[in-house]
Amino acid sequence: MRSFLGVLACLFATIAGAQDWPQRTVRIVAPFPAGSTPDTVARQLADNLRKKLGQPFIVENKPGAGGMVGTDMVAKAAPDGHTIGVSIVGPLVNNKLLYKKMPYDPDRDLVPITVAVTQASLLVVPADRGVSDLKGLLAYLKQRAGKGNYASIGVGSLSHLTMELVALSSGTDIVHVPYAGSGQAVTALLAGDVDMACLPALSVIAHIKSGKLKMIGASTAKRSAFLPDVPTLKEQGLREVDAGAWIGVVAPAGTPPALVDRIRQEVVAVLKDPEVAAVLGKQMMEVVAGTQEEFVAHMAAERERWTPVIRKTGLKLD
Repeated sequence: MRSFLGVLACLFATIAGAQDWPQRTVRIVAPFPAGSTPDTVARQLADNLRKKLGQPFIVENKPGAGGMVGTDMVAKAAPDGHTIGVSIVGPLVNNKLLYKKMPYDPDRDLVPITVAVTQASLLVVPADRGVSDLKGLLAYLKQRAGKGNYASIGVGSLSHLTMELVALSSGTDIVHVPYAGSGQAVTALLAGDVDMACLPALSVIAHIKSGKLKMIGASTAKRSAFLPDVPTLKEQGLREVDAGAWIGVVAPAGTPPALVDRIRQEVVAVLKDPEVAAVLGKQMMEVVAGTQEEFVAHMAAERERWTPVIRKTGLKLD
């Protein structure tokens, strides 16, 4: 009886603690530099949670190792709700497939809270290639078998894996040319140094409007709400291509379920605020703000999607 009462008291204390969250400064770790899309999401959360809950929320940028440095910081933090983080598909899913050893195990050391936003990526080519649609691009690649190339924002990045999926799905041979980031990849496209790239819409849309780049299609399964007239690659025949960028909110493993749920409720409320959604929309980020179960299922689907691509390409990063 005493044991049962003890468990009950502990449960009530945990629930009460969740209701009182936060009790001091909350650190939101962004594993990429200031100005990056994860940083943008983190700062919107920090600013609006601070106003809503009356406690300080600060963003701590910890870039490095493709997002693993900052994500590892969240994994190793105290599971008390006062350190949470934003992260992306690499540090949360794909890196476990790419690295033999990581400083943390995303499945064991982190608790998913919610997918915050998604972003469309666009497959683009320099306008002088004379290619205007997917059919033309594939014909161009087959004429230049083994010589056509594409830019990415780094080995193992979503832009890299998406183009490998395009190559596998279309039966084409395309040479990978990695760059340090979107800016350098776009510069290479504009200079004609590479034939194509699949990059976040925000990084290429101005050059599409200026006529310097030609848009072939979106890599996501469904059309972007911000680009409703842009067909997906899936629509155009590459049925296997479903590659959308997303940013999720996570906490350290061991965070009590009642506290995780409280954090999720507050985060979702902020993300669904029309003013916040409008700010994120200017970055072409669509708010998701779903359940914890949906986030878990989404990561499982991502793992299932990218495992065969990584295995077929033989890609390893250590």
